[in-house]
Amino acid sequence: MVDPPSAGVRPPAAAGPRGTRGSGSVGFAAVRPLLVVHTILQLNTGGMEKLLVEFARHADRSRFQLRFVSMTSRGRFADDIEAMGWPVVALKEPEGLRPGFVLRLSRLFREWGPDVVHAHNTKPLIYCGPAARLAGVPSIVYTRHGQRQGARPGETLLYRLTVPTAHRAVCVSADGARLAIREGVPSERVRAIWNGIDTSRFVFAGPTAGGPAVMVGRLSPEKSVDTLLRAAAIIVRDQPAFRLQIAGDGPCMRELQALARELNLGAHVRFLGEVRDVPSLLARASLSVLPSLTEGISLTLLEAMACGLPVVATRVGGNPEVVADGETGILVPPASPEEMARAILRVYGDAGLGRKMGAAARRRVESCFDARRMVGHYEDLYFETLQGRRRTSDAARADGVQVWTRKR
Repeated sequence: MVDPPSAGVRPPAAAGPRGTRGSGSVGFAAVRPLLVVHTILQLNTGGMEKLLVEFARHADRSRFQLRFVSMTSRGRFADDIEAMGWPVVALKEPEGLRPGFVLRLSRLFREWGPDVVHAHNTKPLIYCGPAARLAGVPSIVYTRHGQRQGARPGETLLYRLTVPTAHRAVCVSADGARLAIREGVPSERVRAIWNGIDTSRFVFAGPTAGGPAVMVGRLSPEKSVDTLLRAAAIIVRDQPAFRLQIAGDGPCMRELQALARELNLGAHVRFLGEVRDVPSLLARASLSVLPSLTEGISLTLLEAMACGLPVVATRVGGNPEVVADGETGILVPPASPEEMARAILRVYGDAGLGRKMGAAARRRVESCFDARRMVGHYEDLYFETLQGRRRTSDAARADGVQVWTRKR
């Protein structure tokens, strides 16, 4: 079983059994659907951007209307959101610090009159928090999707100045909640809600015997794909038939391709670029690998587990909250090719173990990481902030973290 988060913090709000939602029993009676404006930097490929699609797909339309604001370009997920009937506005704001953008957003919020502005990650918070306050928006919610690793000092200063504009700061893992409190976010404003996926989109297939190991993710420094390539170089000495497929793009693509050539992995590793049909890719795989240096709650892990794949992932961020070490997969230290290679070989070389882990992985995602329940928890949180009071019946406090939980 998964060990509870350290320091006595109970697990955050599980996304719950398939098909269930938040109860909506917060005691707030709306005479009309509440308008929620989701703000994000962009809607191109990424786990956070995928989550915005789940908000669009699973919103309770009897209680909420949604609008989505991309601060820069539309991105490919904008079409998916609009196909569900929710408008997307791309503001095409150039990069760089632009104080005037706060006023532009404030005018937009005044025009729309939202009940809730929900900022996803730091840069949208820096602009949308003050803008929503200026516009008199009743509720401001901020979700911290990652660990803010590598944030520049100037960005961190602006974050500290603007995070108080949010009535609630939501972290996607208990680990992230502890980090937020250590950074100075008042504990009474912090909630932890696990990410979720639409499990109905991922058919359980289990591991494919002899199939490739698969990694899905952005090819950026924090994903530490070089560690995975060095692990592959160790693995092929023992298993010459081993293959690795890497799906994703990013700034490290050329560097990683060069490293693969340097390690003589040309016959073993394929870089697939962006892959739209991830479920089909996972259905052909023997296991999933995530070598990251930092993670929140990884959607790529959840998707692989939903397909019934065993996973090998680093013991960082929220990964230990997702992976039951030794039960649904194996956790290894970050930046350790030798440990990663040993774990991959253990799963790859034991088909029975892979099937057992894959079945347990599917059950865990269904019970804890379903998108419907995740969205329901956020919707209940919107009502809570509009009431101006904390929920006490379903919230638990431990070591300064108020964790969003629900009795089953």
